[in-house]
Amino acid sequence: MESATNLLARSSSANDINLAKELNMNMPQTNEIDSGLQSSVEVLSTPLAQAATVDEDEDIFEQVTMILRKRRGWGPEDSISQSGLDLDLLDDDDELVEQDDVGCPLPSTPEDTQLIEAEMTEVLKAGVLSDEIDLGALAHNAAEQAEEFVRKVWEASWKVCHYRHLPKWLQDNDFLHRGHRPPLPSFRACFKSIFRLHTETGNIWTHLLGCIAFLGVTAYFLTRPTVEIQIQEKLVFGTFFLCAIVCLGFSFAFHTLSCHSVEVGRLFSKLDYCGIALLITGSFVPWLYYGFYCHYQPKVIYLSVVCVLGCLSIIVSLWDKFSEPALRPLRAGVFMSFGLSGVIPAIHYSIMEGWVSQISRASLGWLILMGMLYILGALLYALRVPERWFPGKFDIWFQSHQLFHVLVIAAAFVHYHGISEMAMYRVTVGECTVPIEPITF
Repeated sequence: MESATNLLARSSSANDINLAKELNMNMPQTNEIDSGLQSSVEVLSTPLAQAATVDEDEDIFEQVTMILRKRRGWGPEDSISQSGLDLDLLDDDDELVEQDDVGCPLPSTPEDTQLIEAEMTEVLKAGVLSDEIDLGALAHNAAEQAEEFVRKVWEASWKVCHYRHLPKWLQDNDFLHRGHRPPLPSFRACFKSIFRLHTETGNIWTHLLGCIAFLGVTAYFLTRPTVEIQIQEKLVFGTFFLCAIVCLGFSFAFHTLSCHSVEVGRLFSKLDYCGIALLITGSFVPWLYYGFYCHYQPKVIYLSVVCVLGCLSIIVSLWDKFSEPALRPLRAGVFMSFGLSGVIPAIHYSIMEGWVSQISRASLGWLILMGMLYILGALLYALRVPERWFPGKFDIWFQSHQLFHVLVIAAAFVHYHGISEMAMYRVTVGECTVPIEPITF
């Protein structure tokens, strides 16, 4: 029995040594290891079948089974490295791993986990850097879709709010309590609010309709044949029409987009005040042109002064703090002073032509009415009447700003009628009998 055991041990050790050498030299595959193991078992089984009894055969079979069960499995330490095969199949039996299952699977092709992880990392990097898998673009698109979704929900669900719930940059008139638009950071939402009822609805539609009306009048006037209206008259009236359209258009845009953001509100506020300065300047041009039609020197002087005052008003309007609620009286004072500066050429005109004759021809009377409408509108705007007397009662309709808009439009059409009367008088009278005076200083 001992001889058989020794023979078995020697045969197993010899086969293991031969197997290790073959692996180090040629990197054998799984089938070669299996054939070596099968040959060692056959060598052991032949002499044992000839020399032992049935009981001895059973003992030998159990010992062979134990040896096979003690064969070590492949692990991470048996992986293939760059220097070759680091296989250690000759360790002592104490270092072998005991398997729970009967038998041991034959060694297969070793797998290097580090190599697999490196390959997977390279594949992921290649995918991310390629056009097929662009994680940055996917994330950007997802963010844009989420933002668009939130924006659409907000646009469809916003409600008017109380004055105290508005941010500081939207608090303009504390006598208007309810019905204010919240901040709408979308141009689409701002323009859709035109058809909603809030504190700015009247301000938006008064100047929007006025702008459309002046566009119609301008188109009619400028398309008349030259026989009826000469090119020179078209240019003079066109200056007034253009300034009126720009003023009303800027005002409409401001009241529509003022709730968009601080920057957009401040920008269109400046444009609104610049439009008022342009309207006053444009109103002076045809009146001075026809009033001093035969007096070249005062006409040029007054037109030059008006242009300078208009530029100064525009410069003041571009001041950042000019649109603050606390400076409302200053704004009204600036534009009222600019408009009232026309009193000087009006007095000069009346002295030259005579008060009675000019009032009878209705030209001067219409100009006076225009000035009174402008002044009344500016006073209502500055004093915030009537909502000052009845806080919270004029939140939607008939507030001071709406009345100011209505009076501005009325004054503009009154002015148009007045200068039309002056133009008709000039056509009736004919050419000037007074020679052109040179400009002297």
